[in-house]
Amino acid sequence: MNFLDIHIGALIDIKVREKKIHLDRLCKFFKCTEQKVSDMYKAKSLDTECLLKWCKLLEYDFFRIYSQHLILYSPPGNANYKSFKKPVSKLPQFRKNIYTKEIIDFLLAMIRTGEKTKSQVIAEYGIPKTTLYKWLEKYA
Repeated sequence: MNFLDIHIGALIDIKVREKKIHLDRLCKFFKCTEQKVSDMYKAKSLDTECLLKWCKLLEYDFFRIYSQHLILYSPPGNANYKSFKKPVSKLPQFRKNIYTKEIIDFLLAMIRTGEKTKSQVIAEYGIPKTTLYKWLEKYA
């Protein structure tokens, strides 16, 4: 899976085919025409409300694909920047990162090939040292 270039419509099409859901059921669920469903398959991105409906129908979290992208490709925060006040956000704050098997494999592959050292992975991706060593032990 290429988390850098996400084409959500194509991924939805794959999941629909895997679950063998008929087009008439999709049209009834979305209250739309066959052409509109076809347009969704061709769309590189979808409205979040529409994507949430797809997640419920197909019982698959498509938003997690975007989370993987953020974990892998967003720039690391500036560790030297000191903030006097933490900004208060109205959005929920999550305590843990989402580490899927793909993320773990990606990071461990960089270490095994020598592309990055353990300390570089810890520093650049914000992986706790104990977590990385547990992965190395578990997936070695």
